Amino acid sequence: MVCGEAENGKQALEKVRSLEPDIVLLDIGMPEMDGVQAAYAIRRMAPYAKIVFFTVNDSPEAFTAAKLLGVEALVPKSSPARVLISTIERLVTTH
Repeated sequence: MVCGEAENGKQALEKVRSLEPDIVLLDIGMPEMDGVQAAYAIRRMAPYAKIVFFTVNDSPEAFTAAKLLGVEALVPKSSPARVLISTIERLVTTH
């Protein structure tokens, strides 16, 4: 179930604050506030939320940023849909 959608990092923070989701999907390349900045802020405001980077940026730097931020997963948008689905299912069952 989708409980919120945001067009940029600042909106993502507002949605996390108001909806208190268990899982947050972020793109690294968002306007106004990128996904790395948003993930850092979300970690501080909602440490219970599990974060997944769902992005076209699957560079080594993106994986390093995800690891440093404690992001639970990075799923390239080029992956088959089942990869994202299984990642979310795994996170839901470990909640």
